[in-house]
Amino acid sequence: MFGLFKKNPTKKLRKELQSLQEKSMNLQRNGDIRGSSMISQEADELWKKIQQIEASQNNK
Repeated sequence: MFGLFKKNPTKKLRKELQSLQEKSMNLQRNGDIRGSSMISQEADELWKKIQQIEASQNNK
């Protein structure tokens, strides 16, 4: 009951992840493969961070 008003800490990170994925997709469509792969790598690191946060929440 008291967790009802808690904010989801991964909500903002997921929004940022979606933005990075869209940016990567657009770069790839425009032919900038190197830029796309750099952005994609950032997105992968962010995804790992999200998974770690969610795993630590589930262990509580």
